Amino acid sequence: MALTFNQSKGEAQKSKVKSYTYVDGDNQVRLVGDICSRYVYWLKGENDKNIPMECLSYDREKETFNNLEKDWVREYNPDLKCTWSYAIQCIHNGELQVFNLKKKLWEQIRVAAEDLGDPTNVETGWDIFFKRVKTGPMPYNVEYQLQPLKSKPRALNESELELIKDLKSMDDVLPRPTPDAQKELLDRLREGAGNSNDESIEEDFA
Repeated sequence: MALTFNQSKGEAQKSKVKSYTYVDGDNQVRLVGDICSRYVYWLKGENDKNIPMECLSYDREKETFNNLEKDWVREYNPDLKCTWSYAIQCIHNGELQVFNLKKKLWEQIRVAAEDLGDPTNVETGWDIFFKRVKTGPMPYNVEYQLQPLKSKPRALNESELELIKDLKSMDDVLPRPTPDAQKELLDRLREGAGNSNDESIEEDFA
């Protein structure tokens, strides 16, 4: 729909949703909405900061690699491998957040859903209780342990329903870049455009 003159902001409007932060020990979230199925590459930015770039060879809807679109990351970094990176929205501490799923945790949730039902249902869904356990000194030395016995069907309360009243699809929260946009961002990164504005580039990549 076209905007009137007074409605136009004159620039793209960001609708950045805060990401959930996993903590050691007990975690609790309520999943809501649809799931974004994607794979991402992790590229080095300023100060070795990891920046995610979606793999365009992967079809979100069919959950398959079809190589129909030009994937410039493969062109620029042929040895770089993409990784599983599904995401969904969640309610945590009275706030709507993006929940970047961990693959093994997601597999446990799917198994539990066979008995408990769809966790995203507003009437019969259930809260996700899990533990994050360190298993070694490295950042990747962690395990995620679902605690399904704590989960009971619970309808969302009024404040939670208000939070999701205008819930956006994950395709809008994490829009898929076009091949041209991907190439432009990669060129900016390679040319060192992130030296003074790395946060802006990271938002564009994500």
